[in-house]
Amino acid sequence: MSLQKNMHELEQRLNGLSASEGLALMADLFPGKVVFSTSLGQEDQVITELIASHQLPIHIFSLDTGRLFPETLELLGRTESKYKTRIQVYYPERESVEKLVADNGINGFYNSVENRKSCCFVRKVEPLKRALAGNEVWVTGLRAEQSANRGGMKRVEWDEGNQILKYNPLLDWTYDQMLDYIKEKGIPYNPLHDKGFISIGCAPCTRAILPGEDARAGRWWWEDSKKECGLHAK
Repeated sequence: MSLQKNMHELEQRLNGLSASEGLALMADLFPGKVVFSTSLGQEDQVITELIASHQLPIHIFSLDTGRLFPETLELLGRTESKYKTRIQVYYPERESVEKLVADNGINGFYNSVENRKSCCFVRKVEPLKRALAGNEVWVTGLRAEQSANRGGMKRVEWDEGNQILKYNPLLDWTYDQMLDYIKEKGIPYNPLHDKGFISIGCAPCTRAILPGEDARAGRWWWEDSKKECGLHAK
């Protein structure tokens, strides 16, 4: 199937399918070319469980930025152990990190949105491009209700920056539906979620949210922005 052609047809085929059925369909249509990026968040843990429990031929990878919470790294090990799978980890290029820190300081991302986006690019966007290279479908854990700028996303989209189809199997899942599934299946999750950390990224850039705050308010909490790092730029 052509990547950009027949996207409407693909969307129609996915409508009415469960997340696991949709993942199986994509793996069948694009054999050996479907990859899933996990940040070990609750949504991503659900997708990992779906891939593992149905033994779907979808490669799982993660990005270690060098600034992750210890709880996130510990969860990576627990997840591999539970599902008896290896999650490939991509790291930022050493030279790029060293230059970033030399230019902006160890915590220079607090000083401006531009600095923060530069940090995200070096630590996340560039490693992601390496991980996606040569593949045709990128599976993500995005949900429409996570934020206003994600509410307009479709189940299948063309990611121009990475020249790849993006598939969002949990797009229409609610937060409560996700939590119920995690409990039902005994899926391991980050203990920080129980402390008010709903969306978890790098440790210096994430805080717990307050009652009534948007789920992503704790990301880059010191700035007024769309709360995106560039991985899912529109």
